[in-house]
Amino acid sequence: MNSKLHTVCDGKGRPLVMLLSEGQMSDYKGAALMLDALPPAKALLGDRGYDADWFRKALAERNITACIPSKKNRKVPIPHDAALYRQRHKIENMFCKLKDWRRIHTRYDRCAHTFMSAICIAAAVIFWLNQ
Repeated sequence: MNSKLHTVCDGKGRPLVMLLSEGQMSDYKGAALMLDALPPAKALLGDRGYDADWFRKALAERNITACIPSKKNRKVPIPHDAALYRQRHKIENMFCKLKDWRRIHTRYDRCAHTFMSAICIAAAVIFWLNQ
Protein backbone atom coordinates (compact mmCIF):
# COMPACT_ATOMS: atom_id res chain seq x y z
CA MET A 1 0.00 0.00 0.00
CA ASN A 2 1.42 3.34 -1.03
CA SER A 3 -0.32 6.25 0.68
CA LYS A 4 0.24 9.82 1.81
CA LEU A 5 -1.21 11.54 4.85
CA HIS A 6 -2.30 15.17 4.41
CA THR A 7 -2.95 16.95 7.70
CA VAL A 8 -4.12 20.34 8.91
CA CYS A 9 -2.81 21.16 12.39
CA ASP A 10 -3.54 23.86 14.91
CA GLY A 11 -0.89 26.22 16.33
CA LYS A 12 0.22 23.59 18.84
CA GLY A 13 0.82 20.94 16.19
CA ARG A 14 -2.31 18.90 16.96
CA PRO A 15 -4.08 17.39 13.94
CA LEU A 16 -7.50 18.85 13.15
CA VAL A 17 -8.19 17.47 9.67
CA MET A 18 -6.58 14.39 8.12
CA LEU A 19 -6.81 12.88 4.66
CA LEU A 20 -5.21 9.67 3.44
CA SER A 21 -4.57 9.70 -0.30
CA GLU A 22 -2.70 7.62 -2.81
CA GLY A 23 1.05 8.05 -2.57
CA GLN A 24 1.42 9.53 -6.04
CA MET A 25 -1.05 12.35 -5.40
CA SER A 26 0.60 15.76 -5.29
CA ASP A 27 0.35 17.83 -2.14
CA TYR A 28 -1.72 20.59 -3.67
CA LYS A 29 -4.29 18.12 -5.03
CA GLY A 30 -4.68 16.78 -1.50
CA ALA A 31 -5.07 20.35 -0.31
CA ALA A 32 -7.88 20.86 -2.82
CA LEU A 33 -9.79 17.98 -1.23
CA MET A 34 -9.33 19.47 2.24
CA LEU A 35 -10.02 23.10 1.34
CA ASP A 36 -13.64 23.12 2.49
CA ALA A 37 -12.68 21.55 5.83
CA LEU A 38 -10.11 24.21 6.71
CA PRO A 39 -10.82 25.78 10.10
CA PRO A 40 -10.70 29.57 10.49
CA ALA A 41 -7.07 30.66 10.65
CA LYS A 42 -4.83 33.67 10.20
CA ALA A 43 -2.08 31.82 8.33
CA LEU A 44 -1.42 28.47 6.70
CA LEU A 45 2.10 27.04 6.76
CA GLY A 46 2.93 24.56 4.03
CA ASP A 47 5.97 23.19 2.28
CA ARG A 48 6.88 23.76 -1.36
CA GLY A 49 4.52 21.02 -2.50
CA TYR A 50 1.57 23.26 -1.69
CA ASP A 51 2.82 26.12 -3.89
CA ALA A 52 0.11 26.65 -6.50
CA ASP A 53 -1.46 29.91 -7.63
CA TRP A 54 -5.03 28.58 -7.31
CA PHE A 55 -4.33 27.38 -3.75
CA ARG A 56 -2.89 30.74 -2.71
CA LYS A 57 -5.93 32.46 -4.24
CA ALA A 58 -8.34 30.12 -2.42
CA LEU A 59 -6.59 30.87 0.87
CA ALA A 60 -6.73 34.63 0.20
CA GLU A 61 -10.49 34.35 -0.43
CA ARG A 62 -10.79 32.87 3.07
CA ASN A 63 -8.59 35.67 4.52
CA ILE A 64 -5.81 33.18 5.30
CA THR A 65 -2.23 34.27 4.71
CA ALA A 66 -0.23 31.66 2.79
CA CYS A 67 3.23 31.07 4.24
CA ILE A 68 4.48 28.71 1.56
CA PRO A 69 7.94 28.87 -0.01
CA SER A 70 7.95 29.05 -3.80
CA LYS A 71 8.84 26.01 -5.85
CA LYS A 72 12.29 26.05 -7.41
CA ASN A 73 10.84 26.17 -10.93
CA ARG A 74 8.66 29.27 -10.29
CA LYS A 75 9.89 32.06 -12.58
CA VAL A 76 9.05 34.85 -10.13
CA PRO A 77 9.44 33.61 -6.54
CA ILE A 78 6.73 34.65 -4.08
CA PRO A 79 8.18 35.84 -0.77
CA HIS A 80 7.11 34.21 2.49
CA ASP A 81 7.58 35.03 6.17
CA ALA A 82 10.67 33.02 7.13
CA ALA A 83 10.16 33.63 10.86
CA LEU A 84 6.61 32.29 10.71
CA TYR A 85 7.69 29.38 8.51
CA ARG A 86 10.02 28.15 11.28
CA GLN A 87 6.91 27.09 13.20
CA ARG A 88 6.37 24.33 10.62
CA HIS A 89 8.58 22.08 12.74
CA LYS A 90 5.48 21.51 14.92
CA ILE A 91 3.82 19.80 11.96
CA GLU A 92 6.87 17.61 11.34
CA ASN A 93 6.96 16.75 15.06
CA MET A 94 3.31 15.66 14.81
CA PHE A 95 4.18 13.19 12.06
CA CYS A 96 7.12 11.91 14.12
CA LYS A 97 4.87 11.33 17.15
CA LEU A 98 2.39 9.43 15.01
CA LYS A 99 5.17 7.25 13.65
CA ASP A 100 6.22 6.34 17.18
CA TRP A 101 3.32 3.90 16.98
CA ARG A 102 4.73 0.77 15.33
CA ARG A 103 1.49 0.00 13.52
CA ILE A 104 1.63 3.37 11.74
CA HIS A 105 5.38 3.50 11.18
CA THR A 106 5.45 0.09 9.49
CA ARG A 107 2.08 0.57 7.73
CA TYR A 108 1.00 -2.70 9.26
CA ASP A 109 -2.56 -2.53 7.90
CA ARG A 110 -3.20 -3.49 4.30
CA CYS A 111 -6.53 -1.73 3.88
CA ALA A 112 -6.48 2.05 3.63
CA HIS A 113 -9.57 2.48 5.83
CA THR A 114 -8.01 0.32 8.58
CA PHE A 115 -4.73 2.22 8.33
CA MET A 116 -6.58 5.55 8.56
CA SER A 117 -8.50 4.27 11.58
CA ALA A 118 -5.21 3.41 13.31
CA ILE A 119 -3.90 6.90 12.53
CA CYS A 120 -7.03 8.51 14.00
CA ILE A 121 -6.83 6.42 17.17
CA ALA A 122 -3.14 7.24 17.59
CA ALA A 123 -3.80 10.95 17.03
CA ALA A 124 -6.64 10.98 19.55
CA VAL A 125 -4.53 9.26 22.20
CA ILE A 126 -1.34 11.24 21.60
CA PHE A 127 -2.72 14.73 21.06
CA TRP A 128 -6.17 14.91 22.60
CA LEU A 129 -6.51 12.43 25.49
CA ASN A 130 -3.24 13.42 27.13
CA GLN A 131 -4.29 17.06 27.52
